[in-house]
Amino acid sequence: MISLVRFQRLFIFKLMVGSIAALAQNPITPPGVYMADPEARIWPDGKLYIYGSRDENREYWCSYSHDVLSTTDLRKWTLHENVFSSKGKNDEVSYQDELLFAPDCAYREGIYYLYYCSPHKKFTEGVAVSKSPTGPFKAGKHIQGAYQIDPAVLIDEDGQGYYYWGQGTMKVAKLKPNLMEIDSTTIVKPLDSLGNLYFHEGSSIRKIGNVYYLVFADESRNKRPTCLGYSTSNNPMGPFTYQGVIIDNNGSDPAVWNNHGSIQEYKGQWYIFYHRSTNNSAKFRKVCVEPITIRQDGRIDEVEMTSQGAKGPIPADGRIEAEWACQLNGMLRIEPRNDQNESEAVLAKMDNGDEATYKYLDFGEGKSVIKVKVANAKEGKIEIRTDSLEGSLLGVIELPSTEKNAYAVLESEITKTSGVHALYLSFEGTEGSLLELDWFSFY
Repeated sequence: MISLVRFQRLFIFKLMVGSIAALAQNPITPPGVYMADPEARIWPDGKLYIYGSRDENREYWCSYSHDVLSTTDLRKWTLHENVFSSKGKNDEVSYQDELLFAPDCAYREGIYYLYYCSPHKKFTEGVAVSKSPTGPFKAGKHIQGAYQIDPAVLIDEDGQGYYYWGQGTMKVAKLKPNLMEIDSTTIVKPLDSLGNLYFHEGSSIRKIGNVYYLVFADESRNKRPTCLGYSTSNNPMGPFTYQGVIIDNNGSDPAVWNNHGSIQEYKGQWYIFYHRSTNNSAKFRKVCVEPITIRQDGRIDEVEMTSQGAKGPIPADGRIEAEWACQLNGMLRIEPRNDQNESEAVLAKMDNGDEATYKYLDFGEGKSVIKVKVANAKEGKIEIRTDSLEGSLLGVIELPSTEKNAYAVLESEITKTSGVHALYLSFEGTEGSLLELDWFSFY
């Protein structure tokens, strides 16, 4: 142990149960809940709503029902469960029983229109209606002429609706006045050659001033659609010119595959809503959010994944949940606790040399001790650095072996640290699956 670490206290105890108020923004989905493909919308009540896919199984994409998240402050989120279903309870799709992929929602004259899609080759996309933004959405109806996935809808100032969809190739058509049918004679492919090259799926559309912004899952990096890219046009039917990447979720999980999301202004600030993978799976995804800046020239600067999300740095003296990690290097991943308590997640399966990043923590006027809660630990250590993986070593937590499902709270001195920093944890040991990291804090 380096000289900086002058003491270490160890407390071993069996399963500890408790709950705390959330201090971090990312992920915004509650513990034990998995949601992907977030489409953020503001409705007349002033709340922000997120419509997305619900993940439930690593063997297939999404599920047979949709949930909705809502908020008034981007910090406290309410989960509205099973607002629409294609099978089982609240089944409102009478003509098929397929999975439900990414949705979107539109509003006009007191009616909310939920646009949904599925892998069914004939009845791929549809629309259901409700008088409430959280459903239940009723009477699902097939949209003829749209036979791929991932619908997105824009209703322009003149009342004309536009419907975007596609996988591999994006398409757009005008909606008929009832907002439940498309005019198939108007279908065009709106992306320029570069945008069409990078487009994977996941259309999302917004109008900012006189410019239309088309966000989509972007294949320009990593040989996977881990990015959210965007194109712009002065016409909702295009052509749209490719502009670049807004965010890349590569590194959120060893098995991360795709991204899908939207941009939305709320209370004067623009945000990008996206998802990150967990559980070493492409399927178990969580919604996250980052603030973005739309420059005077209309461009959007690329932003990084963070732990803090929309609401500023996380107080370092609060309980920092290990699953708030925003970047993972190695085979470690975020997953339910080993005791199968689905409402509690940990950072697990770390091997020698694996690393986890947290952005950003506010150490205030100074903190000099770290406290961590671990379980199922093997002998090893955690190295603590700030600002980069090669940054100055602040301290080391020495890991003892613990009994199965027994928890240890460890404390160790670090170099006194103040201000706002990114935090980097490196895990070292001789065996794989070194420990489960539940939370940590500084004082």
